[in-house]
Amino acid sequence: MNLALFDLDNTLIIGDSDSEWPKFLIKRGILDAEHHARQNDYFYEQYKAGTLDIYEFLDFQLAPLTRFSRSELDTLHAAYMEEHIKPIIPQKARALLTAHFAQGDEVMIITATNRFITGPIARELGVEHLIAVELEEDDSGNFTGKPSGTPSFQAGKITRLNEWLAARGETLASYDKVFFYSDSRNDLPLLSIVSNPVAVDADDTLKAHAEAHGWPVITLRD
Repeated sequence: MNLALFDLDNTLIIGDSDSEWPKFLIKRGILDAEHHARQNDYFYEQYKAGTLDIYEFLDFQLAPLTRFSRSELDTLHAAYMEEHIKPIIPQKARALLTAHFAQGDEVMIITATNRFITGPIARELGVEHLIAVELEEDDSGNFTGKPSGTPSFQAGKITRLNEWLAARGETLASYDKVFFYSDSRNDLPLLSIVSNPVAVDADDTLKAHAEAHGWPVITLRD
């Protein structure tokens, strides 16, 4: 059996779910547009440069979740999916997932975006297994605005994947092939240890690295 790992943002969707969520909240007057855009641009430039402080970013990104109960958040997320996410899922991404399902591969999304945002997206794509940033909850089940455990970002994706495999009594060597599809230089640590790395609509750094190492470079844009 093979294991097929997929990054989510700018890989399986044409855009960044972490960025689309605040855009959705701004449209509803929940976030201040100017302040959030300024802070988001600050963090996005760090992300592109590979220098993002994931904990500083999560403090900023998760704060709005603390304003609502879980039921209120679920209602908001349903509208977010319809307005912001479903329109940016390309058919080629769905087709690639379907091909791996048809081959009997174990399929997983592994993303640096939090589980609240990405869980419903994984379900929409038919993907059972998801590694995402886990969120701390209070005694009432509401979000505290803090992450829980190791963030699945850069080398943290390897840590979280190894934890998932260990819980199943497996390692990467348990699989005939391990694919990883990603667009980002931030995923080079994990891309470098799988048997079948694939650069998808890659940033300049990842594209150059992939070409230098003979990795496939593909697009999932329709």
